[in-house]
Amino acid sequence: MKPLLFNVIRQMCRRDASLRKRVVSLERLILASASPRRQQLLSRIYNSFDSVPSGIDELTPSGMSPAETVECLAFQKAMAVWQRFPNAVVLGADTVIAIDGETLGKPENRSHAQKMLRRLSGRSHDVYTGVAIVSKHKSDVFHCKAAVDFWELRETEIAWYVQSDEPMDKAGAYGIQGIGAILVKRITGDFFTIVGLPISQTVRALENFAVYPSYAEDK
Repeated sequence: MKPLLFNVIRQMCRRDASLRKRVVSLERLILASASPRRQQLLSRIYNSFDSVPSGIDELTPSGMSPAETVECLAFQKAMAVWQRFPNAVVLGADTVIAIDGETLGKPENRSHAQKMLRRLSGRSHDVYTGVAIVSKHKSDVFHCKAAVDFWELRETEIAWYVQSDEPMDKAGAYGIQGIGAILVKRITGDFFTIVGLPISQTVRALENFAVYPSYAEDK
């Protein structure tokens, strides 16, 4: 076969494969969250999705482990939105901090945030993020875990950071992707689990629901 003809056929095959993938990917994806962090992560991978806050009370039965808690809450969020949009594929996620056998969610106020940060100061804690995907055909729930070591924090650091209001909507009262990064000495595990969405595992899980990443067009 002549090289020119071969290249034309190869480009046609690539284009056809890309089109088939995009047709399969026409399932509507909804993120059951108003979290800017999760929206930003998804927007790097998918050209089109909607964000719909679940509005749930985020309550779980007592005695649950951190892993069970985040899976339960992620599933509640996804289900609450899926019931309103039953033809969509709905993604829910939830993140908590665990230290000394206790689960830490979002701080109630600035004083509570300072108390959380003092507790994390100079110590290691675990971060759990649960992910749930729900469609009319099936559902999937999983979690990822990472460990974070904090520097010893000075009271002036804690007061300054809390004054920024960055901790107020984040589990454990800090955001590693923001100025809260200066509190962190080291991490073990997936960075994006700590941010709030283990994106690599989530992308692979969504492929089982016929939702695929947005690939660059052939030039």
